[in-house]
Amino acid sequence: MEKDRGKMIVIDGGDGSGKATQLKLLADKLKSLDYQIEIIDFPQYGQKSAGMVEEYLTGRYGTADEVGPYGASIFYAIDRYDASFKIKEWLKEGKIVLSNRYVASNMAHQGGKIKNDIERQIYFKWLHELEYDIFCIPRPNINIILHVNAEVGQKLVDKKGHRDYVGGEKRDIHEANLDHLKSAVDVYTEIAQTFDDFVMIECMKDENIMSLEEIHEKILTAALKIIKS
Repeated sequence: MEKDRGKMIVIDGGDGSGKATQLKLLADKLKSLDYQIEIIDFPQYGQKSAGMVEEYLTGRYGTADEVGPYGASIFYAIDRYDASFKIKEWLKEGKIVLSNRYVASNMAHQGGKIKNDIERQIYFKWLHELEYDIFCIPRPNINIILHVNAEVGQKLVDKKGHRDYVGGEKRDIHEANLDHLKSAVDVYTEIAQTFDDFVMIECMKDENIMSLEEIHEKILTAALKIIKS
């Protein structure tokens, strides 16, 4: 597909895996190659569409397990539906849309709550029907999953700056629960091995996170392969 046709690239992965940093590096590089870039972050904190997500992540509705995978997924799906209109316009304009998180985040964080493999596959099917068939949001051309061990990711989360949606706390209800983070990382690995539009980027070497530059080069290679296809 030519450079003047739009593509959507998602960077996803466990909390603290460096998604926002790598998204910016990728955007800057693609701009230097004369691609038109649009960036979107999910959830859209501060927007009306993300209101229930914010309440969920602060624990207003109970723990992550008490809310359950299906209810929580609807909160996030509404936010993506709200953003889908501008994403579609950007794609029509031939732009490269870079998204920090997307449907894969629900698959991992909410799917990780479901321990039975068959029930989790049923959830994946339901989620895809909700997002892509009912809400008709754009399907990404590729989901690039950053793999970072949950323990390392949780420590990196604590280094983030002030975040309004959790009232200045270091962690939301997902980030504070290491078991939840481990389950999410496991499911990210599962979906990267199961679905054709996913690719996993290993960001760990000898129990340590790799340099930003090393990870960026891997991501850039995967992104350009899709953009130029």
